Amino acid sequence: MLSAAHDILSHKRTSGNQSHAVLLADILPTLVIKLLAPLGLHLLPYSPRVLVSGICAAGSFVLVAFSHSVGTSLCGVVFASISSGLGEVTFLSLTAFYPRAVISWWSSGTGGAGLLGALSYLGLTQAGLSPQQTLLSMLGIPALLLASYFLLLTSPEAQDPGGEEEAESAARQPLIRTEAPESKPGSSSSLSLRERWTVFKGLLWYIVPLVVVYFAEYFINQGLFELLFFWNTSLSHAQQYRWYQMLYQAGVFASRSSLRCCRIRFTWALALLQCLNLVFLLADVWFGFLPSIYLVFLIILYEGLLGGAAYVNTFHNIALETSDEHREFAMAATCISDTLGISLSGLLALPLHDFLCQLS
Repeated sequence: MLSAAHDILSHKRTSGNQSHAVLLADILPTLVIKLLAPLGLHLLPYSPRVLVSGICAAGSFVLVAFSHSVGTSLCGVVFASISSGLGEVTFLSLTAFYPRAVISWWSSGTGGAGLLGALSYLGLTQAGLSPQQTLLSMLGIPALLLASYFLLLTSPEAQDPGGEEEAESAARQPLIRTEAPESKPGSSSSLSLRERWTVFKGLLWYIVPLVVVYFAEYFINQGLFELLFFWNTSLSHAQQYRWYQMLYQAGVFASRSSLRCCRIRFTWALALLQCLNLVFLLADVWFGFLPSIYLVFLIILYEGLLGGAAYVNTFHNIALETSDEHREFAMAATCISDTLGISLSGLLALPLHDFLCQLS
């Protein structure tokens, strides 16, 4: 939907700040939703939240597909942001009632979403479909989301979410929903404000490094990608940018799917390495010392690997180290990390991008 929004807006007479507007419309609603999550949003019943998420996703496709103005297109982006933010808070909270291995599967799905979403749009438009036709063909995805939740997902039992043995046992159970998990033993609905604040302070050990990882990651993506341009290659500027995006998404997908192979306890190390990535690429933009685009390809793939590893290991560590009573709240509260990091990076990366463009 975001790829289509950029394409549709590019055919209209808009100002040079259209990318900034799309980014703002994409980030702000998600940020507001995730800020509200620790304050009580996660206590709302799951089924209405999933329904709203699916309806907003479908609405975003329709609004952008039939848009005749910039305002309508941006409304579509807002609907997609609401769907994404509400969906992430909802399903990460829901993992508290399932085996811990579900976090690995969820993370793999989110990593694949970024890669497959962009590739499916690129493939369908390259096959001859217009952006509008491509968006309308994707309306089956929100329907699949709703069907998988209301018809397929197994209702969680009152059990301690365990490790791989429990996960494998659960995976062998029939995937037929019997009832919505609106209220289960161990739910965080009974936590007082003081208890929530105490839990949240403990979560800062995980939240802060994840914020730093996403800050550095999206500082690179939003501020430096377009400036990492090489003349000594057959790829055009636009093609180089697409390769950067694809390699980044591929790295995120691979590392978000790697929990069974590699588990990282100290995510601060990932934050430090991502900051070093940022400094190195910023220096290259300024001084231009890298001789080949293929070196940048490797660094961007590595950037995606660090970002995906930070995400999946953060939530896995929280699932391991929080009590049953606090786990649902902890998952919802930590959701703010990636969006906060992206928002802060946008505040600095976009002005820096414009400044560096003026110097070149």
